[in-house]
Amino acid sequence: MIPTKDRRRVVIEGVEPEIDGGRFPIKRTLGERVIVEADVFADGHDAVACVLQYRKEQDPGWHEAPMRSLSNDRWRAEFQVTAMGRYRYTITAWVDHFLSWRNELNKRVDPKDIEIALQMGAQLLQETAARVGRSNTAWLKKQAQFLSSDDALAARTQVALGEALAYKMACYPDRRSATTYERELAVVVDDERARFSSWYELFPRSWGAVDRHGTFKDVEAELPYITAMGFDVLYLPPIHPIGRINRKGKNNSLVGEPDDVGSPWAIGSHEGGHKSIHTDLGTLEDFRRLVAKARNHGIEMALDIALQCAPDHPYVRDHPTWFRRRPDGTVQYAENPPKKYQDIYPFHFETEDRRPLYEEIKSVFLFWLEQGVRIFRVDNPHTKPCPLWEWIIGEIKRDHPQVIFLSEAFTRPKVMYRLARLGFSQSYTYFAWRNTKQELIDYLTELTRTEVREYFRPNFWPNTPDILTEYLQFGGRSAFQVRLVLAGTLAANYGIYGPAFELCEHTPREPGSEEYLSSEKYEIRNWDLNRTDSLKDFVGRLNRIRRENPALQSDCSLRFHPTDNEQLICYSKATEDMSNLILVVVNLDPWHLQSGWVELLLDELRLEPDRPYQLHDLLSDARYLWHGPKNYVALDSDVLPAHIFRLRRRIRSERDFDYFM
Repeated sequence: MIPTKDRRRVVIEGVEPEIDGGRFPIKRTLGERVIVEADVFADGHDAVACVLQYRKEQDPGWHEAPMRSLSNDRWRAEFQVTAMGRYRYTITAWVDHFLSWRNELNKRVDPKDIEIALQMGAQLLQETAARVGRSNTAWLKKQAQFLSSDDALAARTQVALGEALAYKMACYPDRRSATTYERELAVVVDDERARFSSWYELFPRSWGAVDRHGTFKDVEAELPYITAMGFDVLYLPPIHPIGRINRKGKNNSLVGEPDDVGSPWAIGSHEGGHKSIHTDLGTLEDFRRLVAKARNHGIEMALDIALQCAPDHPYVRDHPTWFRRRPDGTVQYAENPPKKYQDIYPFHFETEDRRPLYEEIKSVFLFWLEQGVRIFRVDNPHTKPCPLWEWIIGEIKRDHPQVIFLSEAFTRPKVMYRLARLGFSQSYTYFAWRNTKQELIDYLTELTRTEVREYFRPNFWPNTPDILTEYLQFGGRSAFQVRLVLAGTLAANYGIYGPAFELCEHTPREPGSEEYLSSEKYEIRNWDLNRTDSLKDFVGRLNRIRRENPALQSDCSLRFHPTDNEQLICYSKATEDMSNLILVVVNLDPWHLQSGWVELLLDELRLEPDRPYQLHDLLSDARYLWHGPKNYVALDSDVLPAHIFRLRRRIRSERDFDYFM
């Protein structure tokens, strides 16, 4: 069919950011900007005008921001998100006949051509006056009469090209043939903790007196310890009753002793399930009190949600169709060959009874929301259906947009990224196994310089109860310092499993294993928090640096700088206005002194090549004066394996003396 009724001449394509053709939203946190670019063009030489349209999802009308031309038909505009929840954005563009006429008039030289152009302009103003409200009709008609009058050509041309007329006409564009982008795109806006947070994980049962099961009240008593280290998220593994059938023993032994406490991830017993609390930890009221007391310390509580059951969980008895049966009639326990988890039954998500199962899982999250929990760490979400997560996260964040979901999915990259697109606010990463300079550069470049950064927020953990890397096993105290600095400065979100981390726990269950010997997953540990070799003060210093320097509170400004030694890695982060600029140099070798030349990209750091600049090491409080792009660095792992510099430029004052800021 011949498109005779379609008068749209503008093409809009190449819109960024746009995830999977608009299937999934991008992510932002409160106060951040959404910068939108697109290719916008029309046939011929006519001028094009376009606007970025945006609104909160529940609002009926659009706000607009004019888009500015970059080059090669590329346009850009931005808007700021000021409320949690969802926003929508799209682009509308049209041929601007007035601007096209004005551009051509500006090129005219022959007086006859100018006169004809002015007559055409007068006609354009008359047409505009006929479209707009009565209050502006008189002014526009007056300008039209003047352009077509016998007054001096120069005077009429000056009015035609004047800013007053251009402004008025820009207020009343002719959008009757405008093109609107075929999709409305979405932004999910989270609380600021989704962008910047410092997590501390602990097992409450290990925080009591020697030879006693710890309680919530014991953890409450140690909140000042966690606060002093500067953490703002306290993450607890599952706090529910632990199953007794097939309960694991110490060091993951298949047969437990009568006094073994079992794994918190084997959820459920005759005492209750996912909405119950292990009686040895305390009461529900004790938990609520801990949540409130933590919040008074500036700490938000995060709770582990593991969608699995011990064999004696009430769900197994009351909902047998929620679990897969083997040919002999027994329930299929969890397996990840060669690993076997006889103390855990996974849900059978392909059951015909899916609807009540999904509703019950949602109710678990809502129950803990009612107890004051706003952050959920979800165990192994990659082993559950994607539609489940898209539905649950969407349902919960619709009514509770402040809730944060952390995905614990150490799995294939495409699966991890899919979970992020489905709605998870943050994700665990491969950071723990990226040790060399090139591995770190390649991985962080992927996370911060590609489309991934629009929807995937990394949360770096140097250790977890499941992960004791070879680097930490053999690198000594300095290895823990190196990985802490890397985690806390490369990523705005990071966490540690303590007190194992600050006490440099490094003994594996057996050679070649990443499991801890005497793992807290299977037994109660008693930690001496006051050990003289503890890294707690170093951890506290790093978190204070993170809080006091906004450059470290986001990821997208990360830039790597060359070094001539593969054991030295150098990178920077900065605020948009460059008022806060952090430069980090780390010795990746935990055993030896390493030295070399660092080459800064002065243009990116907005440094003048002929002026010195001061570096204040926020770890040691030392100060250095550097000149030019290349400077020498030596880092001794036995002393301090890293520099975290606050860079201060030399400024020339009005009184002709220099000072640093």
